[in-house]
Amino acid sequence: MERAILVYTTYPSLVEAERAGRALVEQRLCACVNILPGMVSHYWWQGALERGEEVVMIIKTRASLTERVAAAVKEMHSYSTPAILVIPIESVDNAYLAWLMAETEPAAKGS
Repeated sequence: MERAILVYTTYPSLVEAERAGRALVEQRLCACVNILPGMVSHYWWQGALERGEEVVMIIKTRASLTERVAAAVKEMHSYSTPAILVIPIESVDNAYLAWLMAETEPAAKGS
């Protein structure tokens, strides 16, 4: 069976994250998104040390949809360089994996 992956990204607001997350699920590019508000980030951007309040999104999907998920995130994102980190999953409950695969099957078949 195909592998499951997590895609980690961040958004500048809960509203933007929810809009993008709902679209990803509706398009069946993922089975689920977890949105975690309240993150504070410190990072370098264009030579300056920045601080930002962000929202984390964890996207649960199948490995074969990685490119499509990344493209959709970039298309819907307000950041010019969004974080898109693909995280392999070492182990997953078989029933959960079956659910994830079933919920992403239409997208995997190109619907």
